[in-house]
Amino acid sequence: MGNPLTHRPRKRFGQNFLVDRAVIQQILDCIQPKPGQRIVEIGPGQGAITKGLLHGAGAMDAVELDRDLIQPLQQSCAGFGELRIHSADALTFNFCSLTGEGEKLRLVGNLPYNISTPILFHLLDQAGCIQDMHFMLQKEVVDRMGAGPGSKTYGRLSVMLQARCRVTPLFDISPDAFKPAPKVISSFVCLVPCRTPRFDAEDEEMFGRIVAQAFSQRRKTLRNNLKGYVDDPGMKAIGIDPGLRAESLGVGDFVRIANLACKVQS
Repeated sequence: MGNPLTHRPRKRFGQNFLVDRAVIQQILDCIQPKPGQRIVEIGPGQGAITKGLLHGAGAMDAVELDRDLIQPLQQSCAGFGELRIHSADALTFNFCSLTGEGEKLRLVGNLPYNISTPILFHLLDQAGCIQDMHFMLQKEVVDRMGAGPGSKTYGRLSVMLQARCRVTPLFDISPDAFKPAPKVISSFVCLVPCRTPRFDAEDEEMFGRIVAQAFSQRRKTLRNNLKGYVDDPGMKAIGIDPGLRAESLGVGDFVRIANLACKVQS
């Protein structure tokens, strides 16, 4: 295990290691790590970004699922700063456990394409302890994250993220920047959780259920998809046409429907 470069990327972990130095520097320039910041890298892999983050911050945490990468990573990063590696699955890891009083996390990562959406939802649940997030993701996912109403890519992910975060796509990354090269273009994106909620959802769980149900069958109207939660007169009373499809509604509209559903169910 001595040389991290001998590690073969594992398909089951969705590993595509970033190797392009210009892209690595571009990422570090966006993040600008500084001493005292609580930086956490998800899936550091071979440490392409880790060394630069450590150099800037002096100390950081990393969450790595592949145990075979941990010792080589520790060795290759020795001398750059204090690296605390947590052998764990990011999908179940309690990120807030890494913060001290008054501290917030800066999350960074090259998220595996096959589990990127579940990780994003897991992190949304912990948004209260997060300052910002910088991720490499499949471009298609980033397009969905930042999409607005009326767009074909606008959906559940768009609404749930935009309700809690400011989403800023930063730049695209060619497949050639990775080994092995993925079959898709990647994008680098910044998410900043809102300090105060953008919308006043009375029940976050109900809000999530309404959004998921509204987009469950995209071609159907709100009237059909939300049957059992709200009725036509109720939606019309809050200024929403039940004959519309979910893709026509803004984030605030879904919050209003969810708040209405709370009253109906109580």
